[in-house]
Amino acid sequence: MSGRDAAAGPGPVLAVVHEVAHHAPGSALLLDVRGLRTDADAELLAARIAERHRRFQVTLDCAGPGRHTLRLLPGADGEPALLGPELLADLLGPYPGTGEPLALAGHQRELLLEAVTRPDGPDRHLEQLHWTWTGPLERARFRAAWQSVCERESILRAAFDWAAQPRLVLHARADADIVHHRARDIGWQDLLERDRRHGFALNRPPLLRLTVLEGEAGGPARILLTYHRALLDERSVHLLLREFYRAYLAGGSLPGGERRPDLRDHARWLARQNTEGARQLWTAAAPPRHAATAVGRRGGATRQSGSGRLHRRLAEPHSSRLRSWAAARGAGESSALHVVWALLLYRAAGIEGPLQVSFGVRLSGRDILMPGAAGIPGLLAGPLPMTVRVDPAQPLADLLRQVRDALLDMAAYPWVSPDRIREWAGRDEGERLTDTLVSFDGPAELPHALREDLRAQGVEVDEPHPAGGGAGLPITVLARHERGGALVLNAVYDRSSLADADASAALGQCVSLLRALAELPDQNATVGQALDLLADVDVPSMARLLPRPASTAVRTLRAGAPGADLICLVLVAGAARGAYELFGRRHRGPEQVVELDLAGPPARAAAGALPRELAEARAAGRRLVLCGSGPGAGAAYELARALAYGGGPAVQVVMTGISGPETSAHALAQGLAALPAHRP
Repeated sequence: MSGRDAAAGPGPVLAVVHEVAHHAPGSALLLDVRGLRTDADAELLAARIAERHRRFQVTLDCAGPGRHTLRLLPGADGEPALLGPELLADLLGPYPGTGEPLALAGHQRELLLEAVTRPDGPDRHLEQLHWTWTGPLERARFRAAWQSVCERESILRAAFDWAAQPRLVLHARADADIVHHRARDIGWQDLLERDRRHGFALNRPPLLRLTVLEGEAGGPARILLTYHRALLDERSVHLLLREFYRAYLAGGSLPGGERRPDLRDHARWLARQNTEGARQLWTAAAPPRHAATAVGRRGGATRQSGSGRLHRRLAEPHSSRLRSWAAARGAGESSALHVVWALLLYRAAGIEGPLQVSFGVRLSGRDILMPGAAGIPGLLAGPLPMTVRVDPAQPLADLLRQVRDALLDMAAYPWVSPDRIREWAGRDEGERLTDTLVSFDGPAELPHALREDLRAQGVEVDEPHPAGGGAGLPITVLARHERGGALVLNAVYDRSSLADADASAALGQCVSLLRALAELPDQNATVGQALDLLADVDVPSMARLLPRPASTAVRTLRAGAPGADLICLVLVAGAARGAYELFGRRHRGPEQVVELDLAGPPARAAAGALPRELAEARAAGRRLVLCGSGPGAGAAYELARALAYGGGPAVQVVMTGISGPETSAHALAQGLAALPAHRP
């Protein structure tokens, strides 16, 4: 759609070759680096390692074009020199001089890892907004304005790196991704679907693109903006849109330089925060394991797939009555929505008596005590789990105040990530705390003065509307107000968890309860009385979530000559798809080439569960070379270390960074060419 190969990387990637052996403490790490174009680039890499890893004394040997050796001598602390995740990330990260790494917050880390480990089908983490542009639209001015925003806002020059450690990388430059179509050439729905299938290459910026569908004979244009939710949220997009309109009004260029504060300043602010208060809160407030989290009764498979989208409205005057009902009890409209959702989770659990229920709520993180935080585009916060106790005997007003107070407590620490909450609560790593998310977004309208300036130039734009996104959870509900006051609920759901009819029933019951709350005849109504309003409707069904089976498998990509050495390409989630097959087809040496699909820790495979092909090769004295691309690099190194430290011979490892299949296969070949000849 944009002419860009979505699988391509941002440029050359390096191959690092290392022999893993059980060296004595204090021994130097010798790393043969291939793929550096000049000696100056090699010096930049050495400087990066020396600056970020001060325990090492770093020396560089330049042996010719593209051939460089780094020698990392540890200090006198007696610790062994190992390729830890941070060191490996700096070795295999962006090409020297092309990007500045930045640590990811826990929520961003989770979104990124899910995005790169679930490559099947349309990207579940894409979001789309669209709006109508009436009046003159100058293509060159439109592009120049967005390019000006890219130069001003570092978030649009950001991409991800997950070779050894998930990180954000701020690049020096990014070109605005814009494409134009004419309405006579493609329909709107086809355009939406094509755009979703296009996805993003997460390791190259920008992770935002625009598609302009131009009307016939100068008629209104429809503009589609697509972004990745691991980098931006909808409020961020509205902030960027304001910058774009200012640039467009100024002829295509924003005055001034890069705007600060940005994500770098926010990261430094986060590093200074005392987490003790947050730890105390979440130690007590984290969802217990027995909390009800599902919006439906557990049932069988839905036999459906993909994401579904629903839209419901609570029209006036019901929306005004709901606001008045909540305000009379000291709470806001969002708390009324949270109460209703808690009731639906309680009802789905199918038990009697008090029960704790948990669901996610999304905070913006822009009301923190950091100057300028309100104007920073990016994920400053994420979904946090709200847990409340639902008791049919308690007054409904008490439950309303309970969700209000829970939200106020959480709002004091919007920057806390789910992985921290799991750690403080003693939950398992990666364990999902909630199954549903409810988000109440305030208005993000274009400032009146900016809209009037656009009208003065003959341009009229409406507010962006969500076109939907992928479903990260079984169901996510986004509430907002339309002009005129109606409350709109948009839901995105995973059709493998909730069938269409069940998702529709859940959202419909939510709207029915919202409408009925303000009309309860008893001002002191109980939770049980509110639940009775749904007594005549069925509880939705929700598919039971089954864990994915773990397995370790070896696939032969090239048979090789009898008794030849073995090249083992270690495959883990998030590696470049197709790179290993491409390497296997192109390899012309005598070696056998296999792919090891590694499930679980590498050390486990070395300690008794090593696949037969690898064990036989080592027993026969054949050289074993472990290779990994992207996150497979760290897994290959850990497996080599487990084998070598277990008393076996040294193991050669070839590790490359993140890129597409073509570049990754080439980098692996470069690294293997650097290996010395094998002498049995």
